[in-house]
Amino acid sequence: MNEKKIAIAIDGPAAAGKSTVAKIVAEKLSYIYIDTGAMYRALTLKALNENIELDNESAVFHLLLHTEIQLRQTNEGQIVLLDGTDVTKEIRFQDVTTKVSYVAKHASVRTEMVKRQQDLAINRGVVMDGRDIGTHVLPDAEVKIFLVASVEERAKRRYEENVKKGIASSMEVLRKEIEERDRIDSSREASPLIKARDAIEVDTTSLTITQVAELILQEVNISRLNNNI
Repeated sequence: MNEKKIAIAIDGPAAAGKSTVAKIVAEKLSYIYIDTGAMYRALTLKALNENIELDNESAVFHLLLHTEIQLRQTNEGQIVLLDGTDVTKEIRFQDVTTKVSYVAKHASVRTEMVKRQQDLAINRGVVMDGRDIGTHVLPDAEVKIFLVASVEERAKRRYEENVKKGIASSMEVLRKEIEERDRIDSSREASPLIKARDAIEVDTTSLTITQVAELILQEVNISRLNNNI
């Protein structure tokens, strides 16, 4: 008998390790990985390219309604299509990274994005990461994880990522950018970054990515046992 597929929600602040861990967990379970942050990044990229004022909620929302964002699974991993164009690399550029929280704070934008994200997870069998998955997108997810790490550790991780990609970075600048993103994400009125009541908090500061993934997989097994799945 086939195992019933569940939904796994992984939330947390910038550079806490969500995406990397979520990919590993999804691969281990043969689930679909959904990077909701990539959707906000794609919209941010388009807004920047079209010189849309990011603080103008009406303009950003109108842009979203006329924007197609697809997350496509390939043998090389997930790619992001913006109106049919592969922007997987472009959405990771520094300008997008520093501006995405300004786009993601708009209530109307989040409402529309949540609808799209819920449609992607309608058949379960997903590992979805973001800022409000356990609280708003998949509040009924069988497993909810909230990853945290110190600002210093997150800045170090982002710096090392950028070095690997050949992107010039300053550790101090990255630390300040992460602090600012934390402030915006946690204080916005629409779906602020908070831990769901039934989420399990995991401090990844002193853990390896493999250790974090193993902890989450253990929680998946516990959930299946408790729910007779």
